[in-house]
Amino acid sequence: MKRYILLYLATLLVMVPLDFLFLGVLARDFFKSQVGGALGDLKMIPAILFYLLYPAGIVIFALGLAGSNWQQALLYGALFGFFCYATFDLTALALLRGWTWPAAAVDIAWGTFVTAVSATLGLLIANAVSRYV
Repeated sequence: MKRYILLYLATLLVMVPLDFLFLGVLARDFFKSQVGGALGDLKMIPAILFYLLYPAGIVIFALGLAGSNWQQALLYGALFGFFCYATFDLTALALLRGWTWPAAAVDIAWGTFVTAVSATLGLLIANAVSRYV
């Protein structure tokens, strides 16, 4: 149980700042130009729920194997991110007025990357911390 808590916390601590940096600074203007009409005001409860739940999914689906190594974390993190973000973006393209293919492509690529990095660094950090606790 302690192992899963460490994996979760480490993954959360990697993912949240990376995602805030990307969405809030690096890609903010891009997404506004692409899907500005589809964006509303940020709703804090769903956002907080996402940031609490998604790292749990990373732990379960990318890091849950006993003896996971960084290569597995990278691969399964990338796959989990790809499928999760593709599910959202393709659904948004199908249902939301104003969602664009470029926005979907960038978001899917970002989701694949941030999930892979979060899984990998989360694993490495949890492994390092577990030696001391």
